[in-house]
Amino acid sequence: MDQPPPTGEAGARVLVVDDDPTVAEIVTGYLDRAGYVVDRAGDGPDALARAAAHWPDLVVLDLMLPGMDGLEVCRRMRGQGPVPVIMLTARGDEDDRILGLEVGADDYVTKPFSPRELVLRVESVLRRTRPGPAASGLLRAAGLTVDPAARRATKNGAELALTIREFDLLAFLLAHPGRAFAREELMREVWGWDFGDLSTVTVHVRRLRGKVEDDPARPRLIQTVWGVGYRFDPATGEA
Repeated sequence: MDQPPPTGEAGARVLVVDDDPTVAEIVTGYLDRAGYVVDRAGDGPDALARAAAHWPDLVVLDLMLPGMDGLEVCRRMRGQGPVPVIMLTARGDEDDRILGLEVGADDYVTKPFSPRELVLRVESVLRRTRPGPAASGLLRAAGLTVDPAARRATKNGAELALTIREFDLLAFLLAHPGRAFAREELMREVWGWDFGDLSTVTVHVRRLRGKVEDDPARPRLIQTVWGVGYRFDPATGEA
């Protein structure tokens, strides 16, 4: 079996939640060899208890758990504080994947999956939570302010509660006002993927509209460009 290189950030704690001991053991082994501090839980209550005792930097969370499913675990963790979540979902369960994104998952991996791919996804999500010194300056438009270095976003002075991907998407759109982007472009530029389920972009745009638009049902800032994708239009938002 291939061994992943030790690339995990020193001290980064990952909580793996899966009721299948074989899957949990394989995932834990790969993450451990990649340099992460790994904790394991076999069900929802155990996951919440372990998170409360040692708050993780990221959670790998199986959607199908006994008793309390992954969606409820994600909701409860989000209620306790911000934490990146990568959902593990069964192949073909598109509705469940979308629900996972709706409740705040930052990413998902479809079973059966490559453990090496999962490690790369973990690295990608954690890297975005710790921007380097090259982070750009403040981005401002239509009452929105995004600070990439502090990873803080506000609307009319009030802080926005954004997931990692929502923040990245908003920062990218603010940095490119007036330009229309296809969902494939947004997936490549924001998620860093050259391929993937484009519904991921659709769900994140919908969630972001719910947080930055005055009327999400009639978005003025993040507009749909039919046949293309989406465009951030600060002039329309300020009209």
